[in-house]
Amino acid sequence: MSGNCFGKLFQITTWGESHGEAVGVVIDGCPPKIPLDEAIVQEMLDRRRPGGASTSTSRKESDTARILSGVFENKTTGTPIMIMVENKDAKSGAYKSIADLYRPGHGDITYQKKYGIRDWRGGGRASARETVGRVAAGAVANAVLNQNNIDVFSFTKALGSTIAEDFDRNAINQNMFLAADLNAAKMMEKEVVEVKKMGDSLGGIVEVRALNVPTGLGEPVFDKLDADLAKALMSIGAVKGVEIGAGFEAAKLRGSQNNDPITPEGFASNNAGGILAGISNGDEIIVRVAVKPIPSIAIEQDTIDIHNKPQKISIKGRHDISAIPRINVVCEAMVNLVIVDHLMRQKVLQSKRDD
Repeated sequence: MSGNCFGKLFQITTWGESHGEAVGVVIDGCPPKIPLDEAIVQEMLDRRRPGGASTSTSRKESDTARILSGVFENKTTGTPIMIMVENKDAKSGAYKSIADLYRPGHGDITYQKKYGIRDWRGGGRASARETVGRVAAGAVANAVLNQNNIDVFSFTKALGSTIAEDFDRNAINQNMFLAADLNAAKMMEKEVVEVKKMGDSLGGIVEVRALNVPTGLGEPVFDKLDADLAKALMSIGAVKGVEIGAGFEAAKLRGSQNNDPITPEGFASNNAGGILAGISNGDEIIVRVAVKPIPSIAIEQDTIDIHNKPQKISIKGRHDISAIPRINVVCEAMVNLVIVDHLMRQKVLQSKRDD
């Protein structure tokens, strides 16, 4: 009941704090004989490591993955997999001056109210550092997806006021913001420079797509595929909204516009985002995630201290300007986990049908 676990058959438990000794994950339920080694995990972890874009913090972590259990001769054994990443560059002293202040936009005040104690070193468990475990688990899930020819990828749809209008998958890895639109990436760079000078931060939108997802994934009513995707993505600290397919735009459409016509060759459009009645329909799954601006900003803000006294706070130190693009792979990892879990659940159902 602690809220640190996710999934039914493919279940993960993340652990660790931003300035603790290490962070990581335990994965239970991974099928055996899946090709896996530390290099596979590392490849995905490197995508969330700081330093790749001008939006990123200057904290330098190698995020070196160590698989401590569940893998033998580069294959999963079917037993719990534990992956650990040590924290090497935590500088807790930078937070001492604001240890008694509640940072606006952070979980300081809510953690204190809930537990009566909080780790003020970088946000503790509420830090984005917790997502290391999610990404490591997402890499393992992706190894399972690869065995089933399922392709999941992410890209930046918007950063601040700049929206990517075009889509070119080949462009994603050709710019530091991971946009699928190179012209938009140039505009994003200009906006980041301006906001950085102001001491402020930016939010944005991440889009995740999943290709070759088989029909039939998702459970009726409460464990719908889209419901579990929304929960998975909303569980990421900086995420404030999720839409699937046409999403909020569907509210503006008429039924005749929003319905996806069905032809012998498949669906003529994809406003449903690949999911109907909570069950995958075989079309491309499209999910967009609204990411809030980083709350740690240099601009002075009003707050209170632990004694409920009014105070002013200006947060200095090593902070991202935006969670994008580092959060992109975190969103992708959570989609991986949901699809793998439902894929395994569907296989159980099929085995029962075949008996």
